[in-house]
Amino acid sequence: MNILYMMIMLICVLISVAFLTLLERKILGYIQIRKGPNKVGYNGILQPFSDALKLFLKELISPTQANRISYYMSPTLSMVVALILWSLFPSLLYCFDFHFGLIFFMCCISISVYTLLAAGWSSNSKYALIGCLRAVAQTISYEVSLAILLLSLVFMSETYNLYNYSYEQLYIWYFFMYIVLFYCWMSSMLAETNRAPFDFAEGESELVSGFNIEYSSGGFTLIFLAEYSNIIFMSMISSILFLGSLMFMWESDFFLIIKMMILTFWFIWVRGVMPRHRYDKLMYLAWKSFLPVSLAYLIMTLLLKISFWS
Repeated sequence: MNILYMMIMLICVLISVAFLTLLERKILGYIQIRKGPNKVGYNGILQPFSDALKLFLKELISPTQANRISYYMSPTLSMVVALILWSLFPSLLYCFDFHFGLIFFMCCISISVYTLLAAGWSSNSKYALIGCLRAVAQTISYEVSLAILLLSLVFMSETYNLYNYSYEQLYIWYFFMYIVLFYCWMSSMLAETNRAPFDFAEGESELVSGFNIEYSSGGFTLIFLAEYSNIIFMSMISSILFLGSLMFMWESDFFLIIKMMILTFWFIWVRGVMPRHRYDKLMYLAWKSFLPVSLAYLIMTLLLKISFWS
């Protein structure tokens, strides 16, 4: 039953990714006062399937000097890691119970750094190499403050298990207790998923699409799917950690999906209204803003817990 449920959930995730691309193009169209996709199917509803068919039927071209093993394995590994993360989804229908779910989450997003590095290096292109180096530096910088930020929630809840965060927030959301940390978390999520205004790994204006410039057809599609799957997953885990259920667990699945949709819309809205930052400003934000704030909240949480224990 676990395997069957996992397969059903992964199929739902892939369908959600497909329609998320349609939603993004529609929202960006309205923001920019133009029409989004509206030709394929009723009001453009079949556009994601048309795009998927077009991408997978394109000719697969690879650089002659590329390291073939890393070149072909990187997109696949990126997609596998993005789908494995969904085993953390806390549903009562799902029987997997990760007691160390947050540690598993940090391990998976750390592995995703290697897929970016391998994709850029194995392409044997200077633009792809610069893009992957910028992506690795950006991701590592934000994962430091991200881990310290998570520790504040772990010490407050005294658990790594995502199932327990709904019970810990029965009366008040962590959003209200840690509103500054929530801002740091959501900004870090944008940098972690390489989304605007922190999409320096794919800076089209200066890197011609960055680390994935040499990918076409299926390879590009897998990288694309992994990125959008991570957006939905980050919306899910943000909803659990900061906007946990204010009601009983059996009622929370529907409301969790609603909160996921709101945060996913926020990802798209930020892309439509925010300009791209300078790279040095991004690193300054990570090391001189988010890291001190995360450390301050961690120390404050520890002092509060020690005072209550004593």
